[in-house]
Amino acid sequence: MARASNIKNRLNKGDGAWAYGFIAIALVVYALFTAYPVISALLISFQEYRPLGSSFNGIDNYASIFKSELFGKALWNTLVYTVLTVPVALILSFGVAIMIMPLKKWAQTTFKAIYYLPAVASGVALSVVWLWIYDPMPGGILNQLIGLLGIENQNWLGSSSTSMFSLVLMSWLSSHGTSIIIYVAALLGIDESYYEAAEIDGATFWQKMWHIVIPCLKPTTLFLLVTGVIGSFQVFQNAYLMTGGGPDHSTTMVGLLIFDTAFKYFEFGKAAAQSLILALIIGIIAFIQFKFLGKDVEY
Repeated sequence: MARASNIKNRLNKGDGAWAYGFIAIALVVYALFTAYPVISALLISFQEYRPLGSSFNGIDNYASIFKSELFGKALWNTLVYTVLTVPVALILSFGVAIMIMPLKKWAQTTFKAIYYLPAVASGVALSVVWLWIYDPMPGGILNQLIGLLGIENQNWLGSSSTSMFSLVLMSWLSSHGTSIIIYVAALLGIDESYYEAAEIDGATFWQKMWHIVIPCLKPTTLFLLVTGVIGSFQVFQNAYLMTGGGPDHSTTMVGLLIFDTAFKYFEFGKAAAQSLILALIIGIIAFIQFKFLGKDVEY
């Protein structure tokens, strides 16, 4: 009680002004870079936006989106990309983290740094490397590899049958460093007594994995799953740099479509509406994930 009274007296003397000052800075940053852009996008989505004068057009932007076959195709492409990349990324990250765990501390640190290094590199630089790998000429690395198997050269990014697979393969073999580091940290947080009790009962490696590791990592896996889905639904850079959405819109993602709508066709109102629809879809998917996968998860 005395301690609470002292704190109250200090706040009454004005010491709490510093706390409110720091909170105010965070609120100002949030208002300028999050709340204001969202509100502006919402207002613009109901307008035929022009820099020198906009006009209200009701729900015409939204109506045109739901009638657009291209938006439906872009949404489908994004969904396919998400389904093919996110689960594989989780499995690869988890597998690498498991292999890192038995190593000595210096070795763990070394491998975590190695796996995280691509995340530091520029996305443009990585795309240039992958463009070289997917070079349709015989000198392309991937064509050289399949040539050893007697398979003829493929136009990986220029064919609608292989372009999506090319982006998915790029995602599979790209940086998973952040997820690996998070999984390693979560594995280190599991109480050793669980393993000791399991060994006394004669549990095998796979039994430990199924009954100890996987249940203990549910909160981590759910977090990585939700953030992975959000990131994949917002994918833009890979499609823009590697294929430009082609051929025949086979790799046009929603993020790329929004960019083209705004900065290629200058339909800013329609682009804002597309952004809000994408945000709503991501929110619904995240809610479903927490609803059905987070029932028995404790944080």
